[in-house]
Amino acid sequence: IENASKRLGKTGYQNYLQLEILQKDKEISKNTIAHLMNESQLKEENLSFQKILIILMGVIILLAVMALLYIIRVSKQRRIANQKLALRSLRTQMNPHFIFNALNSVNSFISSSDERAANKFLTEFSTLMRTVMENSEHDFIPLSKELEILKIYLDLEHFRFKDKFDFELEIQKDLEIESFVIPPMLIQPYIENAIWHGLRYKEDKGKLLVNVSSDSGMLKIKISDDGIGRNKSEEIKTKNQKKIKSTALKNINERVKLFNNLHKIKVNVRLSNLYEDGSGTVVIIEIPQSHNE
Repeated sequence: IENASKRLGKTGYQNYLQLEILQKDKEISKNTIAHLMNESQLKEENLSFQKILIILMGVIILLAVMALLYIIRVSKQRRIANQKLALRSLRTQMNPHFIFNALNSVNSFISSSDERAANKFLTEFSTLMRTVMENSEHDFIPLSKELEILKIYLDLEHFRFKDKFDFELEIQKDLEIESFVIPPMLIQPYIENAIWHGLRYKEDKGKLLVNVSSDSGMLKIKISDDGIGRNKSEEIKTKNQKKIKSTALKNINERVKLFNNLHKIKVNVRLSNLYEDGSGTVVIIEIPQSHNE
C-alpha cells in the first residue's frame, strides 16, 4: 500500500508538472497570438498610413502639374500677346513712313502749281489710306484686298514717276484670289524699295513687274525691277537715306519673323540680282495657305 501511495504521489506530481507546463504553453500561445495580432494591426495601420501618404503625394504632384501647365499657358498667352503687340507696333511704324512719302508727292505737285494733279493724287491717296487703315487691325486679309491696295499704290507712284518706270501687275489666270489670305502691307515695302531705290535712279525708263501665282497651296509673289541694283543704290545713297532704308528693311524682316513665330507658318522671302552685272532686283515672297482668319 505504501509503495502504491508513493507511485500515485509521484504520478500526481508529474501530472501537476505537466499541467503547469501546459498552462505556461497556453499563456505563451496567448501572448504569441496577442503579439501577432498587434503586429498585424501595426502593419494594417502602416499600410493605411502609406496609402494616405501615396494619395497625398499624388494630390501634391497633380497640383504641381496643374500649376506648371497653368504657368506655361499664361506664359504662352503673354508671349503671344507681346508678339501681337510688337506686330501691331511695327505696322504702326510703317504707316507714318508710307504717309510721309505720299505727302511728299502731293507737295511736289503743289510746288509745280499742278493743282489738278495734286487733287487727283489726294483723291486716290485718301482711298488708299482708308483701305490701309481698315486692314491694319488684321493679321491676315484676303489677297483681293491686298491686290487692291497694291494697284492703287502703283498707280500713285507711277503718276509721280511716270517718266521713270512702267509697271505690270500680273495675276495667274486660274488663281482664285478670294480663297487666299496674306499679311497686310507685306508686299508694298518691297515694291516701294524697287521704285525709290532702284528705278528712280535709273537714267532710262525702267520696268517693274509684280507677278502673283500659286503652286501646291503656296502663294508666290515675285517682284522684279530692272533698276540700278542694290549695290549701286547703296553707293549713291546719303547716310540718312541708308539709315532710313536699313530701318525699313529691319522692320520688314522683323514682321516676317513675328508672323512665322506667331502663326506657326513659314513666310519665306528671297532677294537676288536680276542680272549678272548686279543690276536689277528680284524679290520672291512665298506664303503657305494653311491659315485663314
